[in-house]
Amino acid sequence: MYQLHYFPSNANAAPQMVLEEIGQAYELVLVERGVNAQKSPEYLKINPNGRIPTLVDDGLALFEAAAIVLHLLDRHPEAGLAPKIGTPERAKFYQWLTFLTNSLQEELMIWQYPDRLTGTDAAATAVVKQGAEARAAAYLDVIENHLAANGPFFLGNRLSAADFYLVMLARWARPMTNPPRSRPNIAKLLDRVTALPSVRRAYERQGVTEEIC
Repeated sequence: MYQLHYFPSNANAAPQMVLEEIGQAYELVLVERGVNAQKSPEYLKINPNGRIPTLVDDGLALFEAAAIVLHLLDRHPEAGLAPKIGTPERAKFYQWLTFLTNSLQEELMIWQYPDRLTGTDAAATAVVKQGAEARAAAYLDVIENHLAANGPFFLGNRLSAADFYLVMLARWARPMTNPPRSRPNIAKLLDRVTALPSVRRAYERQGVTEEIC
């Protein structure tokens, strides 16, 4: 059985939605951020970065949410959450998943935690936060334009793990000046995906009962 180390609404959400959608049994293991458990010696043995999530699959301990998602897709191709390997459609799937994790997620992390870059310099923190939000908004506009021309999902009419990943990031981005749902085609995607029983179950198991994103 898979074991997913998590904290509510952290980056474990995308792998957990995938686990629910593919119908695989898994155990949730809470990593209590309130007491900095992600930096404990025990946790660092399986994730030396001290970040959440980590997936344990038999003897394999795997960190980085996107890597966990890709591992699950490779293990369970019958779920159909990614196109066949070697196809142009699979290449586009890689493109969008990487864009989400390397571009949008990175800017959202800076926007949420600007002090990690600026320390106690309040003026610098404000500048960094403003810049990160502007870049995140530009990336959301890229997604909006893509969905307008090619939607309703990242891969047209085909649901993929990239759509789950966007749901996770959209939840984080709700406090933005122009949040993801301010863009009509992103809003349509979010409505479709958050209506899935798998997505509802994933967040409920984390203890998240309010609107997802």
